[in-house]
Amino acid sequence: MSFRIKRLSADETLRAASALGAVLKDCVDGGASVSFMAGLTLDEATAFWARAAAAQAGDGRAVLAAEDDEGLFGVVQVIAAGMPNQPHRGDVAKMLVHRRGRRRGAAEALLAAAEDAGRGLGLTLLVLDTVTGGEAERLYARLGWERVGVIPNYALTPDGELCSTTYFYKLI
Repeated sequence: MSFRIKRLSADETLRAASALGAVLKDCVDGGASVSFMAGLTLDEATAFWARAAAAQAGDGRAVLAAEDDEGLFGVVQVIAAGMPNQPHRGDVAKMLVHRRGRRRGAAEALLAAAEDAGRGLGLTLLVLDTVTGGEAERLYARLGWERVGVIPNYALTPDGELCSTTYFYKLI
């Protein structure tokens, strides 16, 4: 089954908040350490995306979604640093793919779209972090992202276990 990557406006992000919330909830339910703990409700996940849409309206972040005939199943954000001494830098945040959409190349397509969106925002440096030892870490390294280092015991997995975080950057 094919899919497409599309950039959402702030209004589209708000309208898609429930679908994006379902992606976030599925990732957390699957054990992804993406800032939320086990027991995340769909309402809480939807509220996160509604807040992201409001932030997008103010800061111009890029929200990119993977969609197929069943609906949205992946998302990533590119958020400009916004600091006077860092107009060239942005963060790749909340790169999420629902379990139903994995192993189809969506994460790679979302990351390529994020890099393109970063260039479109006038950025030349992107930074991201991910759980050390996970599939995402291998994906970023394979796609040319430079590993900076590991911070041990940086965050908790949804079930409350400490996990390390690996930081990456890419000059775009």
